[in-house]
Amino acid sequence: MRKIITLFLIFAITIGLAKAQVDITYQLPPKEILELADAQLAPMVQIDKKAENIILLHRNRYSSIAELSETELRLAGLRINPATNIGSRMAYVNNITLMSVGEKEQKQVAGLPAEPRLTNFSWSPDETKMAFTNTTSTGVELWILDIASASCKKLTDANLNANIGRPFSWFSDGNSLLVKFLPDERKPLIVKAESIPVGPTVSVSDGKKAQNPTFQDLLKDKADEFNFEQLSMSTLFKVGLNGQKTLWKETAMFTQSDFSPSGEYVLVTAIQKPFSYLVTLNRFPSKTTIFDKNGKEVKVLQESPLIEDLPKGNDATRKGMRSINWRNDEPATIYYVEALDEGDPEKEAEFRDEVFILNAPFNGQPVSVLKTMNRFAGITWGDKQVAIARDRWIKNRNTKTYLFNPSEPVVKPTVLFDMSYEDNYNNPGWFVTTKNQFGENTLVINGDKMYLTGQGYSPEGIRPFFDEFNLKTKTTNRLWRADGKETLENISEVINAPQGVLLTRVESQSVYPNYYIRNTIKRIAPQQITFFENPVKSISGIYKELITYKRADGVELSGTLYLPDGYDRQKKEKLPLLLWAYPREFKDAKSAGQVTSSPHTFTLPSGGSPVFWVTRGYAVLDNAAFPIVGEGDKEPNDTFIEQLVANAKAAIDAVDNLGFIDRNRVGVGGHSYG
Repeated sequence: MRKIITLFLIFAITIGLAKAQVDITYQLPPKEILELADAQLAPMVQIDKKAENIILLHRNRYSSIAELSETELRLAGLRINPATNIGSRMAYVNNITLMSVGEKEQKQVAGLPAEPRLTNFSWSPDETKMAFTNTTSTGVELWILDIASASCKKLTDANLNANIGRPFSWFSDGNSLLVKFLPDERKPLIVKAESIPVGPTVSVSDGKKAQNPTFQDLLKDKADEFNFEQLSMSTLFKVGLNGQKTLWKETAMFTQSDFSPSGEYVLVTAIQKPFSYLVTLNRFPSKTTIFDKNGKEVKVLQESPLIEDLPKGNDATRKGMRSINWRNDEPATIYYVEALDEGDPEKEAEFRDEVFILNAPFNGQPVSVLKTMNRFAGITWGDKQVAIARDRWIKNRNTKTYLFNPSEPVVKPTVLFDMSYEDNYNNPGWFVTTKNQFGENTLVINGDKMYLTGQGYSPEGIRPFFDEFNLKTKTTNRLWRADGKETLENISEVINAPQGVLLTRVESQSVYPNYYIRNTIKRIAPQQITFFENPVKSISGIYKELITYKRADGVELSGTLYLPDGYDRQKKEKLPLLLWAYPREFKDAKSAGQVTSSPHTFTLPSGGSPVFWVTRGYAVLDNAAFPIVGEGDKEPNDTFIEQLVANAKAAIDAVDNLGFIDRNRVGVGGHSYG
């Protein structure tokens, strides 16, 4: 009996403790951290292609507790708020202001909703307007911003379906949009906590060997299937800027509706049944169809089956057509890719993938324009004679960049770059694009010249560059590179490549980030076009340094060291250290040790940053390199624990050797895998 009474008392005390915990309210951090956490973020910047108008998108630093408490359904790889029919993890804009290049004053946009939760921003074809969505407590609305009048208006009620992909696309005339709406026939969702299953969940095995990664948020039962179908279904309407709606296509589970560059056709993909409990929606059956701009069916391009198993290996892919898209430099030409090795990386093959094009009206034979030695990774179209393609092979980290003539596929493509994609120091950058007559991004081709921009990683940090590429000699000429001595100057956009005009973002440890227009040819002083002010001056005294050191096996490592404001680096008081890292796999030890951060970034921690703790007297080593290397036939994870320990020891030794820390007081953390 005494044992029973004792157990009862323990149970009662536990219940009491649990009840007491319910009454605990959210606590505020110390004022040093609170000041940083409450600091206003600088707005995001969008600039039109003429570099005349600037749109400033203001946002909150964090989601509210109310937003984080909203219902979330996790279905087939999606995370959805079923009350609003949009992703549950959206980061929203809360205000819009406008500026003209050359002016300091911001103009407040009139007519915004009372409690803005804005996202899905999209320029109209002529860039005189911008469409966006607003999320209310009951759903998603479509709004239009007029740049000239700095005013906006609501175009629809809160009945858009934004659960999968962008919920709207502009018609080419800029007077209408193709919009996904919630269907009238949608049924109420099943509340699983209140429903009783009518039978067991049954999975059928066909006995085949299959390899799949670990997918999150899979469908689990019939209730999930039902809810996924209801949340995925949309009806497509054409909506004029006056709000008039015209039915464009009946209800289906649409995932994609992309206009051809000419605007005459629309590429539409819709999910089909059956669903799967093993893979996410991108492997569900689907049907891809070309319609004309009025919604009339032109051609069914593909009916893809359910894909629950692929060959073994990270370089495996599906059989049949994939990566179906419009060719940006032509009015209405489809391109797509097919595997030449049946998607099996274990099969010997000279070429892995083949790229085909199919011209309107899409009743001819597809034409092969390129074969890639690795798995296809993308194309940037230029004109009838010039295009750039990329491939990659994950197993050996190889990537190739091809220059090819899409009009003469018999001409062998030129491999411009053949390298490891882990080798950041030798990365040639990305070819520069601009908007063409269709409003699509295509290569900037200036006679026999094209252009490249890149981050310019180096042992000293990041030094972005702007290069000229000669199509005849296949050589590059450096037009500009950031000096990287006291500032970090990133290229945000190339405004006019032949004229050397760039939009850059400049910051330093003590200078808050702002945007500039830089002319790399005239060599005149950059023109500052935004004037954001530092919202928190209290951390300006924090010491920051990029440190480099070696692991016991000689692998070069680096990290960004922070020391508290006022810390005397001569007296060297012993501080506790917070070490923040994320393990990353590499096939090459030299690449693993490359520096990929800058010592000149402005210090303003956000999110779950460990830098907050510098204000509480900690030394912090952020972004500490934790490479897990597997060279040759070895896999990185074969010696994961040993390398993890070696990385941590090297980092602690490095800061300890500087004399700043008590190595017996070290905390280690990181996001997710970290």
